[in-house]
Amino acid sequence: MTGATWGSVTPPLTNFGSHSSPFTRHVRTSKIHFSTGAMLDGDRRQYHPSLEVLGGGLDSYLPIFKTLNRPYDAFPVVGWNRHVETIFASLFRSVPDVRLRRECLRTKDDGAIALDWVAGDDRQLGVESPVLILLPGLTGGSEDSYVRHLLIGARGNGMRVVVFNSRGCGHSPVTTPQFYSASFTEDLRQVVAHVANRYPNANLYAVGWSLGANILVRYLGQESHACPLSGAVSLCNPFNLVIADEDFRKGFNIVYDKALAKALRRIFKNHKLLFEDIGGEFNIPQAAKAKSVREFDEGLTRVSFGFKSVDDYYSNSSSSDSIKHVCIPLLCIQAADDPIAPYRGIPREDIQENPNCLLIVTPKGGHLGWVAGPESPRGAPWTDPVVMDFLQHLERERSQVVASSSGSKTVEQCTEGLHHMKCG
Repeated sequence: MTGATWGSVTPPLTNFGSHSSPFTRHVRTSKIHFSTGAMLDGDRRQYHPSLEVLGGGLDSYLPIFKTLNRPYDAFPVVGWNRHVETIFASLFRSVPDVRLRRECLRTKDDGAIALDWVAGDDRQLGVESPVLILLPGLTGGSEDSYVRHLLIGARGNGMRVVVFNSRGCGHSPVTTPQFYSASFTEDLRQVVAHVANRYPNANLYAVGWSLGANILVRYLGQESHACPLSGAVSLCNPFNLVIADEDFRKGFNIVYDKALAKALRRIFKNHKLLFEDIGGEFNIPQAAKAKSVREFDEGLTRVSFGFKSVDDYYSNSSSSDSIKHVCIPLLCIQAADDPIAPYRGIPREDIQENPNCLLIVTPKGGHLGWVAGPESPRGAPWTDPVVMDFLQHLERERSQVVASSSGSKTVEQCTEGLHHMKCG
């Protein structure tokens, strides 16, 4: 899919089992605590003019961020060119060591999903600790550097974290002749239900990157008022896949296209026996030899999910159409120079009109780069503390509502009003 995450093509797989602590982060910089910054309109926190910040939830959410009053300073040289930043983050960002425990979940169609939990969390966290579900980008998984850094940040703030590895990704098994797509939300729906059943008293949150962000936002729109999540974050979302596809085949972007096609072919090769006698409209030789993501999607993906053509698949799988139906708090963070998730594809009007949504656009960042902030150039991306400010605020609000309410009916009514705000 065109919402591909370049950051998941090449990062190394670390050793899950050779460390005494659940996780360690290899960065030499110390954590910086930002000041509260200037105030506007009473307690509303100011954001720096280097950032574009908008959304129907602006007044509700802007005061919670501790870092937006500072300028976005891209790391010298690396952060000055979108392609250099994208490639640098993919190849050279540190990959923190994390001990994970894998759970394989059987889907309704006999497929398999791999969920990676932080080892030891059941002993260290209470059953009411908030749960964060992470959705990597195309071909990505729990070994990716950007996933690991946010995992550690969330776990350090008391959240139970689980990485949702899509079919065939993150070394997960494939048991049926179907992978995943930008349009397919059923696996995520089953993961959320599974996690909610395991931790019925915990608030659930989700963060998605690139293709994972597109799937997440589509899921939020489909669930609308019935969404069981208490909040979500979308990062580097291509939003409009027709626009993303157009840009993906231009100039230097062809390099990303070829790299991601190679990653898709590798996943397909590992499971090609499942597709040997599949027949129908499938073009298995084309998928097996695809030189671009579009060729792979034409030969395999669009047929698997019932689309007439690859263009039909892209035009009907865009999460931009879902924003107006989102009824839980949603933070969207994009980079203005993202080569894979184009700036012109952001659904600004719908975000502006939805009181549950907030958009932050940084002037630089590339695709899954954001090499800026206190841990740059090899540590956590600039976005991580912003994401954590948002999630911690939502968790505090929900906890306060529950703590101040008495009686199950009152609690249910209060929390319903909190995470299902006004929605069109």
